[in-house]
Order: sequence, then C-alpha cells, then structure tokens
Amino acid sequence: MDGTTNAGASSSHQQNAAVGGLGPRAALLTSLVLALLLSALSVMVMLPAAQHLRSLRDGERADAILHTSGACMAGRCQVEFEADGRTVVADLPVGSGGGKSSVGTRLTIRYEADDPQVVAREEDVGGGGAAVLAVVSGAGALLFLMMSVVAAIFVVRQRRADSIPGRSSPDGQRNGGD
Repeated sequence: MDGTTNAGASSSHQQNAAVGGLGPRAALLTSLVLALLLSALSVMVMLPAAQHLRSLRDGERADAILHTSGACMAGRCQVEFEADGRTVVADLPVGSGGGKSSVGTRLTIRYEADDPQVVAREEDVGGGGAAVLAVVSGAGALLFLMMSVVAAIFVVRQRRADSIPGRSSPDGQRNGGD
C-alpha cells in the first residue's frame, strides 16, 4: 500500500464537486435541457412570430405613435392610431423592433382591416427581427446538442476506463485492487 485511497472514479467526481465543476453526467443533462429550451423558443415562439409579422404585409397602413414603450421584442409595447374613425391602442406582437424608442415616437404600422388590434410596425412586417432570433436560438440549440454528444462520449469512455481493472483514472490513481 502506498497510502493513497483506492476510490476509483468516485474520487474524480468528488474532486470535480470540490472545485465547483459539473460532472460529465450533469454537463450532459444541462446541455440537453438548454438545447431543448432553445429549440422550443425557436420553433414555438420566434418562427410563429416571424410568420405573423409577415402576414401583415398587405394590411392597412396607418400613422401611429408609440403609446407604451418597453421590451418590444417581447411584445410589451403599444401603439395608438386611428382606424375607421376611432382611436385604437394595440399591442405590438412578439418580435417587434423599436424597443429603444420613447413614448410619443411617430411610426408607421400595418393592421388587419377586420381587426385593428392586430398590428405590426411597417419595418417589422418582413419578419426580420423574429426570424433572426429564431435562427440564433436554433443555432444555440445545435451548439448545446453538440456539447451533449461530446459529454455523452466522455461519459461512455469514462465508464469503460473505470471498468477495466488496473487502469489509471484521470486523477492518477489506480482502479484495481493493489
């Protein structure tokens, strides 16, 4: 005996936990969850938002003012405009630009003739901002998916290395009975 404990793979996991690092299984799970969340954001939120914005290309055109400013990309801005002789205050949809504009800023919007509550800034009806966010979140999902594959390969290799008696573990200790 050389005075070192023979803990094998559990020693390396304890060492990772002691220095605050994630173990390979936790990294795998975290990467998979992040990939899932980013792909859901892309597919279930941003792509439909881009399609909705594009659907207003042929809508009625009107001059409006920014009624409530905020996080327009998240759908938290409102515009005020005249439609069919009445004043309408409507929410800008998710994926809208103009978040840095202040209340009272003049802008041109497009709205559905039969429902003036459905509006978009004229600059956004191409779907550009929402489409860019869909692509970026989709690319992020692919990145985390690739990280998951790498972590899975590491976990499999670690298991194989730990199951071979007499083989050294990454922390330099022997994994067999001495």
